Amino acid sequence: MIIIKGIPFRKINGITLFPFIIVRPKKPNDILLNHERIHIWQQLELLVIPFYVWYVAEWIYHYARCGQWWVAYRRISFEKEAYANEKDFSYLKKRKLWAFLKYR
Repeated sequence: MIIIKGIPFRKINGITLFPFIIVRPKKPNDILLNHERIHIWQQLELLVIPFYVWYVAEWIYHYARCGQWWVAYRRISFEKEAYANEKDFSYLKKRKLWAFLKYR
């Protein structure tokens, strides 16, 4: 995992593109980094490329249903898992394989 800080994104704080975590703040907080680390594990368990296919497919599905970019994003199961557990700094130690499925 390689963390790249201080990227001038306009509307997002961070993005994970395995093996990179790219964040807007020059000094990202632990919650943001934990959220992105959860995405690293999700990407690893799906062997990276299938993660992106699934992620985009889920976003398209939700966007088609609600017509709102950010609402569709927040309904993606990978994001639901990451947001629900971003403040639990021991989450990755106890996380079960394919845990994102319970957030569908």
